[in-house]
Amino acid sequence: MDRCFLELQVEGEEAYQTFQRVIENANVIMATYEDSLLGDVQVYPEKGTVAFSAGLHGWAFTLTNFAKMYASKFGVDEAKMMERLWGENFFDPATKKWTNKSTGSPTCKRGFVQFCYEPIKQIILTCMNDQKDKLWPMLQKLGVVMKAEEKDLMGPFDDMYANAIWNCDPEGPLMLYVSKMIPASDKGRFFAFGRVFAGNVATGMKVRIMGPNYVPGQKKDLYVKSVQRTVIWMGKKQESVEDVPYGNTVAMVGLDQFITKNATLTNEKEVDAHPLRAMKFSVSPVVHVAVQCKVASDLPKLVEGLKRLAKSDPMVVCAIEESGEHIIAGAGKLHLEICLKDLQEDFMGGTEIIQSDPVVSFRETVLEKSCRTVLSKSPNKHNRLYMEARPMEEGLAEAIDEGRIGPRDDPKNRAKTLLEAFGWDKDLAKKIWCFGPETTGALAEENMRAICFEVCDVVLHADAIHRGGGQIIPTTRRVIYAAQLTAKPRLLEPVYLVEIQAPEQALGGIYGVLNQKRGHVFEELQRPGTPLYNIKAYLPVIESFGFSNPLENGTQAAQLVADIRKRKGLKEQMTPLSEYKDKL
Repeated sequence: MDRCFLELQVEGEEAYQTFQRVIENANVIMATYEDSLLGDVQVYPEKGTVAFSAGLHGWAFTLTNFAKMYASKFGVDEAKMMERLWGENFFDPATKKWTNKSTGSPTCKRGFVQFCYEPIKQIILTCMNDQKDKLWPMLQKLGVVMKAEEKDLMGPFDDMYANAIWNCDPEGPLMLYVSKMIPASDKGRFFAFGRVFAGNVATGMKVRIMGPNYVPGQKKDLYVKSVQRTVIWMGKKQESVEDVPYGNTVAMVGLDQFITKNATLTNEKEVDAHPLRAMKFSVSPVVHVAVQCKVASDLPKLVEGLKRLAKSDPMVVCAIEESGEHIIAGAGKLHLEICLKDLQEDFMGGTEIIQSDPVVSFRETVLEKSCRTVLSKSPNKHNRLYMEARPMEEGLAEAIDEGRIGPRDDPKNRAKTLLEAFGWDKDLAKKIWCFGPETTGALAEENMRAICFEVCDVVLHADAIHRGGGQIIPTTRRVIYAAQLTAKPRLLEPVYLVEIQAPEQALGGIYGVLNQKRGHVFEELQRPGTPLYNIKAYLPVIESFGFSNPLENGTQAAQLVADIRKRKGLKEQMTPLSEYKDKL
């Protein structure tokens, strides 16, 4: 139901008709499997056997819930109320009468719409518009009790904790952010390294550990433990100290079992404190390798080693693919080499591992609008989808990534932003069905990015059995691929911003190597008072492997696509467009 409220903005009567069709279609299918032993297997909302749910927010209700609430409020029979909340039953608040058909009055609405759909819609819209002064009285009337912590998404910027951080208050409550876990000489143990923003941290002190998944008012990802030892790093050496005041960095012993990558620490009694926001890195883990044990019996060591590696480096991403491969993703080849060395020598005790060649994550996009509208037919030939693809306007994909435009935004505000900032047509901006999917494209089954697919026309079979998911989903996939291939598809590759310092006589060689690596120099400045030059250039990540070796051969885009397809076990030749589109 959340899509009805947030994305589609469906009115109550239209939503009711949609729900009724879905229930009727389900009953038709279930009726075909009817058996005398099972009895009546069909479902009826007025009997409480249909649940209306919102997968996004995780709630659901049956008409029984509303019937009980209204029966106690108005003093009517619950069974009668149940019957009136579904079907051809209309209520007019002006006359306070029920009728079997609409009187035409704007206040006369169907029972389900009047008493179920619109109250929920009103609460959701009030939340979306941040109208807290209206929301709290509504919840109070419904008997919904919320704790103070549940009412705020972010902590206040004027409470004692924020002020203590702002003023670096030595007498204020402890506010410490742990940003990194550093491996200790003891096998499997880590120092929790961070900065003290307010107060003091001391050896033996009890602290509240708030992890990245901690929610104020709940106990998830929350621990109270003692700091066994406080340490200051002096280069390679560590010096144990009694306490560390605000403004300094500190390493703590005894907290590593309760912190994965980052956490916020406060005094044990400071139960109202909010955690500090996690760091956002300027680079993404775009290079990854697959690792496996040389001896299969060492797999538990590998799994445990990957957990420790993920804990020790906040940027590393360790994951398991659908194929069962263990993947390590990092910022570059050098970063991955360091991670693999740490994994094998420090976290796995020298156990031998096998690694694949470094792989770069690409994205697929398009350059122009589709040269023609493409058509795909469903396997049973009863359904047709017509679609076009075009590139998104410059800056729109970044705005979606940053959350400035998203599926949960108010459609009117979103349409206004798209109209003013990106020049979208006003009507088109209101008709966005969804954001995504962004998974595999037609070129090399890499993730797609910055593509807008426009559904031009849809022809569906009248019978629901002939237009189910098994018919529509593969057809949609084919028409999306066809639309992409008719819009000048291209690969997007990640690039590094490279900064090089060198004397003037070395510039020629640097430019030659960068040109071989498909690099692009965009700035060259001499450092004042020195013979050195600062060169800034963009360098493709895939070409950065062996960047220090100018003899390595470059690659072309077509070869890239072929290499990616070969690595994934696909045919090196791309699937032709004719496989995806159909003729009328």
